[in-house]
Amino acid sequence: MRQPKKTGAKPKVSGAKDAPKVSARDKRKYIDYKIKVKKGDPLPSFREDAIRLNKFLSNAGICSRREADVLIETGVVSINGIIITELGYKVKPGDVVQYDGETITTGTKRYVLLNKPKGYITAIDDPRGRKTVMTLVSKACREQIFPVGRMERETTGLMLFTNDGDMMKKLMHPRYHARKIYHVETNKAVSREDLEKMTRGVDLEDGRFKAEEASFVEGGQSNEIGIEIRSGKNQVVRRLLEALGYQVIKLDRVVYAGLTKKDLPRGYYRHLTEQEVAFLKMSK
Repeated sequence: MRQPKKTGAKPKVSGAKDAPKVSARDKRKYIDYKIKVKKGDPLPSFREDAIRLNKFLSNAGICSRREADVLIETGVVSINGIIITELGYKVKPGDVVQYDGETITTGTKRYVLLNKPKGYITAIDDPRGRKTVMTLVSKACREQIFPVGRMERETTGLMLFTNDGDMMKKLMHPRYHARKIYHVETNKAVSREDLEKMTRGVDLEDGRFKAEEASFVEGGQSNEIGIEIRSGKNQVVRRLLEALGYQVIKLDRVVYAGLTKKDLPRGYYRHLTEQEVAFLKMSK
């Protein structure tokens, strides 16, 4: 990856029988756990006497805490054979938690980094039969992992997958929003004036947006730029450039939350190191 050169600011590119029935749609949304869960995984380690049920479900990799609240209210979660619909209920060590009749066990926390190629959508599955990013990491681990955020079908680059609900929530929180740097190629030369506009702010249909930094790519053509953002808005880089009169030909995420594509070819994945996981947990 060629590095953006300085033109001002510079991105640093380097089982409850009485439970009500759940619709097929809900089962697809919240995972068919009878298929996904592997037997024999260890129970969670408790750092306190009890843990809220929605957090337990999130830590197990079933869904987010908010989605877990929906499951609990629906009446498909039981503890020790009793259906629980109380959102604040806490799970104690030794409790048997079941979702839709299947006992939930939580496995080891996993963190998988993928260099996504073109042509894959960000979805657990797709009723239209399109290729999903989950097929690329299906053999990464026994545990069910989920993509952190979304990426357009034709966008390439770094995507993180995990079953750590707290980590996912942090990386996607509006007050945090992981730092992302994109290598962009446009249909024509980008002017220095427009580079400056990107960092000053441009009005989009959902509000004003500005990039953290923007610069030309070192050694690249005049239509190649590096853009750093922290926003979680949908397709915001593409929309930013279109608002300035450019068409995006190539969009590649080269940095995500401090993680880079070094030694990670397109279409391949790797597990994060302990140091990288610790860095993500400490980042603010």
